[in-house]
Amino acid sequence: MNTGLIAFRGALAAGCCLAPLTLPAAAFAQDQAEPPAREESSANAETLDTSNIVVRATLADTVIVRDDLARKQASTSDTASLLADLPGVSAATGGGFSSMPAIRGLSEQRITVLVDGQVIDMACPNDMNSPLSYTDPQTVASIRLLTGVAPVSAGGDNIGGIISVESTPPVFSESGATLIMGEASSFYRSNGDGFGGGVKLTVAGSKLSATYTGSYTQSDQYEGGGDDGLVRSTEYAKTDHALALAYRDGASLFQIKGGFQFSPYEGFVNQYMDMVDNKSWFVNASYNGAFDWGTLDLAAAYRDTDHMMNFLEDKLPGAMPMNTEVHSFDTSAKLELPVSARDTVRLGGEYHHQWLNDYWPPVPGNMMMGPDTFVNINEGTRDRFGAYGEWEASWNGTLTSVIGARFDRVEMDTGDVQPYGTGMMQMADVMAAAAFNAAEHKRSDSNWSASAVLTWRASAWAALELGYAHKARSPNLYERYSWGRGSMASRMIGWYGDGNGYVGNLDLEPERADTVSAALDLGDRARGWSLRIAPHYTHVNDYIDARFVQVLQDMMGMDTPFVQLQFANQEAKFYGVDLSGALRLAKGAGEDGTWLTASLSWLEGNNLADNGPLYRQMPLDTRIALDHRQGQLELGAELEWVQEKTRLDATRNEPATDDYALVNLSAAYTLGSVRLSVEAENLLDTAYDLPLGGVSLGDYKATGVLRPVPGRGRSINVGLSTRF
Repeated sequence: MNTGLIAFRGALAAGCCLAPLTLPAAAFAQDQAEPPAREESSANAETLDTSNIVVRATLADTVIVRDDLARKQASTSDTASLLADLPGVSAATGGGFSSMPAIRGLSEQRITVLVDGQVIDMACPNDMNSPLSYTDPQTVASIRLLTGVAPVSAGGDNIGGIISVESTPPVFSESGATLIMGEASSFYRSNGDGFGGGVKLTVAGSKLSATYTGSYTQSDQYEGGGDDGLVRSTEYAKTDHALALAYRDGASLFQIKGGFQFSPYEGFVNQYMDMVDNKSWFVNASYNGAFDWGTLDLAAAYRDTDHMMNFLEDKLPGAMPMNTEVHSFDTSAKLELPVSARDTVRLGGEYHHQWLNDYWPPVPGNMMMGPDTFVNINEGTRDRFGAYGEWEASWNGTLTSVIGARFDRVEMDTGDVQPYGTGMMQMADVMAAAAFNAAEHKRSDSNWSASAVLTWRASAWAALELGYAHKARSPNLYERYSWGRGSMASRMIGWYGDGNGYVGNLDLEPERADTVSAALDLGDRARGWSLRIAPHYTHVNDYIDARFVQVLQDMMGMDTPFVQLQFANQEAKFYGVDLSGALRLAKGAGEDGTWLTASLSWLEGNNLADNGPLYRQMPLDTRIALDHRQGQLELGAELEWVQEKTRLDATRNEPATDDYALVNLSAAYTLGSVRLSVEAENLLDTAYDLPLGGVSLGDYKATGVLRPVPGRGRSINVGLSTRF
């Protein structure tokens, strides 16, 4: 399955078919060219939808279902990179499974990312363990994406869209007999010698259900295309385990799920540091009940993360241990009340608590990194209390509106800090710590948000959506409380991959964004064609960008290519358009046939303070794909062309990249319950640089040559999977 078709299947299912968002993911899959129904959908089993997002469909809603995810698991272990195949979505380079998604130019920190309905907090000054790094394409059941105006019930404390990753809903036996079912998969990637596997096993009765999911993935450093050679600091390994228990009693469903992730290492090509250990465990509990008067959803979650950074082999010699500990607690209550045949009201309340301790142990014998522990954030807390109300009305058979408002109170605080020591070489940090400790640390923000979405289904093959939202986001703990002014200390802060140093700002105001979006959907799969046009515009007051402080110098007092910046409120705007379409070239029996799909995303983001480009804005990205299916045989071909990146953030010394074109081929065959797939990724071994990759600091450490991060060269990926 090629990546272009994945992008369009979700858009067609959500847009042209106009299915409600409360439908389970399987309902969206019915309009797709998929294999025969899975066992859990047979007469002997019942699958319950337990999505925690209860808003109805908008045309900006896209769902990627399990079968499409399974087709891509041989190509990547990075969930965010799968989303980058969708119009309007990009992924900023991180580690091998830790890319950071952006929606229409708004970075991960500005969007709500939910995993099984829960927020996963930032637990690293470089955002190495981003929320989607705790997911794996081998075990994810579905991903729901809102790129346009998101209803307020979908989440708060964001100014962008929504990404919601869901595990497999619980399965129960309808016959009364014990049901045993599962999946197993494995893959190999030639470039980087990557391999791994995943398994899911369910044992269920009529009332109780238990599901175990587990996966493992690892890879060595990859080779760039053409003559780019080895791309250093790109190795990784991780394993995930989870056990979910569910009990149903009539219309009530109780669930509890616990899991553990361990990553012994993950190289970061565009950071000074690497991840040398990450352990995270969690437990979630929820209740879903349906009553005569409506539905009730209750949820609570706890996560504990221990994160360690230092140098992997490419950045040796040397040592600089950096440790982060994070505890998070979530709880929520949601009501959906169908007050009339036309009107539905949703009410909800949320509480989220984050506790973070970020400290850097001393390095024996190093005068700059000792004799004391560098305390970067001392037991920082970020508490958010949210409440919302939303009204959905179906005015007639063709017109629907969703209008809502929410309030979020964000309270932040932290303790006093300290530098490594009090020597002359540490004086910048000594003075910064004294100033920080003398200041009041507690901050409180009161954030109002509102959204209105109007959807008009003009005919069976035409629909129009118009949306407006005012959203607000408070700074994260690192943006407000990172305080180090020394060259080394500031270069340890930042998730931008640019090699620059960042300093926090106690006086930051929340970002406040006004967004207008539209989406016009024409056609449908039954008619053999579709077209989607989605323009958008966002204006952000108090956008958290960065202002210049100084040029950073090396140990000899010479200027480096890097600068020190401080987070600062500025003003920004984003505008662009996403286009997508599909055309059936040939129709076979059943779901067999040949489809041509295409997409285009154009975006500009500007800082209005200097009218210059904002950092990490994706240039024009176009894709065209051909997909053919005949019986159990699937063939695919895709061409992606990306324009040169010449709109650069001068403040950060953002590197330019040339345009490039990539060709991917794929083939798959299903025999019984076993599926074998082969993909040639970057078939022509094209050399190219990643537009959102930043600078290759792993290579810079080893060679002294500063270059953009090279893209992955040719890779032959093989996948094998089965269901039982």
